[in-house]
Amino acid sequence: MNPKLKIDIVSDVSCPWCIIGYQSLSAALKQLAPQLGAEIAWKPFELNSAMPAAGEHLGEHLQKKYGSTAADVEQGRAMLTTRGAALGFQFNFKPDARIYNTFNAHRLLYWARQFNKQTELKLALFALYFSEGGNPSDVEQLLQVVAKVGLPQDEARALLQSEQLVKEVRAEQAKYQSMGISSVPTFIINDQYTITGGQPVESFVQILTELAVQQTA
Repeated sequence: MNPKLKIDIVSDVSCPWCIIGYQSLSAALKQLAPQLGAEIAWKPFELNSAMPAAGEHLGEHLQKKYGSTAADVEQGRAMLTTRGAALGFQFNFKPDARIYNTFNAHRLLYWARQFNKQTELKLALFALYFSEGGNPSDVEQLLQVVAKVGLPQDEARALLQSEQLVKEVRAEQAKYQSMGISSVPTFIINDQYTITGGQPVESFVQILTELAVQQTA
């Protein structure tokens, strides 16, 4: 039987390196298939848990949080756009781009597990924010994404209008923080090994191959 790795991805939908890392992982898994498979689950991490509903201007936020200059921000966006395009993902950074609270998006991702639609929803949320310039804290925009991936919109609306899954998502966030995870993306393989950041495809191929050999040894 060919090995199948368990891969938990700790990430946020407003993290550009998370989609780059996933696209690299996905490309690596395609190269390694069918000899190696993976079972992927998405785990919550908020880059800005205290972000208000209205959000904040992204460029100003980056300058304040990381000390980045306007030139740094533009250089970073250009690099991300190039990396994304090479991996099949389109970044559309606008001058007035904002960053938002993402907790409701994480609640929906937790809920989507029961439908085996987590990855579809996650990718649609990445597209909403980075490609379409949408707001992943806006209930109506979230519900449009839910419908787009074939999830029950009425059920999602009821969830977002309630306190459902608040405790569960907070507990998972605390779990990964207690494990020392402070940056994303973090890929946890078979509950033992971690890979961090937006690694290139070749790195994922090498690491996953080595872990698969260990698993079958």
